[in-house]
Amino acid sequence: MELKKLGHQVSRRRIGRIMNEQGLVSSYTVAQFKPHSKGCNDSAQRNELNRAFDQEEELTVVVSDLTYVRVNQKWHYACVFVDLFNREIIGSSTGPNKDAALVYRAFASIKKDLRKIEYFHTDRGSEFKNTLIDEALKTFDIKRSLSKKGCPYDNAVAEATFKIIKTEFVRGKHFTSLEELTREFNDYVHWFNHIRIHGTLGYLSPVEYKLGHLIKSV
Repeated sequence: MELKKLGHQVSRRRIGRIMNEQGLVSSYTVAQFKPHSKGCNDSAQRNELNRAFDQEEELTVVVSDLTYVRVNQKWHYACVFVDLFNREIIGSSTGPNKDAALVYRAFASIKKDLRKIEYFHTDRGSEFKNTLIDEALKTFDIKRSLSKKGCPYDNAVAEATFKIIKTEFVRGKHFTSLEELTREFNDYVHWFNHIRIHGTLGYLSPVEYKLGHLIKSV
C-alpha cells in the first residue's frame, strides 16, 4: 500500500522474490508468545461496550491493556490507552511493576481533555479495577466498562494493538534499562500514531484518519 501511494505497482509475488533475494523474513511469521494469563476480579460492573469497536466520535470509548517486556532479564511492563475512534495510542507508560500506578501514569500522560472521554473499557485485571483508577475516572466523570470474565474478545482492539506492539517493537529487542525502554517506546508510539498505516483505517495512520474526518466535518 505504501508503494502504491508512491506510484509503484508491485505484486506480492515480486515483493516476496525481492525479500527472498535479500534474506528478509516478515516478523509476522514468528509464533506469538504469552508469558501467562492474568487473574480476574469479581466486580459486578457490566460490559457496556459490548464489542462496539467502531466508534464515530473521538474519545467516545478508550480501551487499555498492558504487556510484558524484558529489561535486563527481568519482566517490565508497558501500558497503553487506545481511542477506538482512530486506534490512536493517546496515553502510555512503562514500569517495573504491573500495578495500578502503571495504569495511572498512562492515564495521566493523555494530552487531551479527559472530561471528553465517555467510557473506559478494560479487562478485569486488578491493575485496572481498583480504588486509584476508580477515583481518577470519577474525577473526570468517565464511565467504566469491563470485559466478561475470561473473555479476551471483549477487548479485542487492545489485544490486537499489543499483538502489533509485541511483534514490531518487543520481539528481538534487548533493553538494558527502564530509561532505554521508555525512550524507545515513546518513539515507537509516535511512529505508530503518525506513520504506521492501519488496514482498519483504510491504510491511513491514526493521525491521518483523524485529520481526514476533521476536514470532512468542516
